[in-house]
Amino acid sequence: MFSLVQKRRWFFLISALVIVPGIAIMIYSWATTGQLFRMSIDFEGGSIYELKFTNAGATEAGIREVFGRYDDENVIIQQLGEVVDYRWSVRGSFVDQSVSSQLVRDLGQLAPLDLDSLRIERVSATVGQEVTRAAFVAVLVVAAVVTGFIVIAFRQVPNAFRYGVCAVLAMVHDVLVVSAVMSLAGLLFGWEVDALFLTAVLTVVGFSIQDTIVLFDRIRENIPKHLGQPYETIVNRSILETIHRSLATQLNAFFIMIAILIFGGESIKQFIAILFVGLLTGTYSSIFIAVPLLVAWEKGEIPFVNRQPLETADAEV
Repeated sequence: MFSLVQKRRWFFLISALVIVPGIAIMIYSWATTGQLFRMSIDFEGGSIYELKFTNAGATEAGIREVFGRYDDENVIIQQLGEVVDYRWSVRGSFVDQSVSSQLVRDLGQLAPLDLDSLRIERVSATVGQEVTRAAFVAVLVVAAVVTGFIVIAFRQVPNAFRYGVCAVLAMVHDVLVVSAVMSLAGLLFGWEVDALFLTAVLTVVGFSIQDTIVLFDRIRENIPKHLGQPYETIVNRSILETIHRSLATQLNAFFIMIAILIFGGESIKQFIAILFVGLLTGTYSSIFIAVPLLVAWEKGEIPFVNRQPLETADAEV
């Protein structure tokens, strides 16, 4: 029988080769921009202007020059739709109503504005901070609940606490990979962390935990069925029995996300791309990180962690 868990050191090395450079990228982003990620207006606070001109007189340089008059030179300008639509989206710093009115008046000098289509939204940074705090608390609660659930559900299995810890570590692995990809995309492509990014992270956490619990549950079922066999053999058998289910489930989601990336709108592509990366690393971590970690812990390969001898564990079963 082909043994996946015997290759666990290679799997750990692959993850390290992704996570360590990812952490370095986030540190570089922090050193150069003051932030781990490029933050959107949802977190920074500011104003969003959706403008529609009636002719091609307005250009990106002209719009930027107008905002520069009001000490807002780092605006993000994006042309929406087809070029002939003359529609622009501008994200700038927060300004009060009087300044905003003057700014719109100056923009109208570039080209006539369609005032009926004009939309201005103001976002407070407090909202973004509250959302971030809620997402962080949600991840902590998920980690605690999952650990507790696994300890209770796996109480008849020796060392049930290890299953919960390994599931949480696999989840942290996925969050780190997604965060590294987002930080790199922010440096290279200007991607910004917004509320949809937090939604993608929480979705990835849910998928990762679900896949891991399915694998652990099969291990729990196989331990009493194959008494006397080495723990490593039982775990490997469990992986081979469930891997087709995990891959089939995830492939269906991957095909849908690829279709959205190719044919979907621009506003959703960043969210789908991050979700795709997250589900990919979630599938990988469930099979090649969580379960191998469990075996490494049982065999005493994790430094500074005491273990119960395998013979004692088998005897308790």
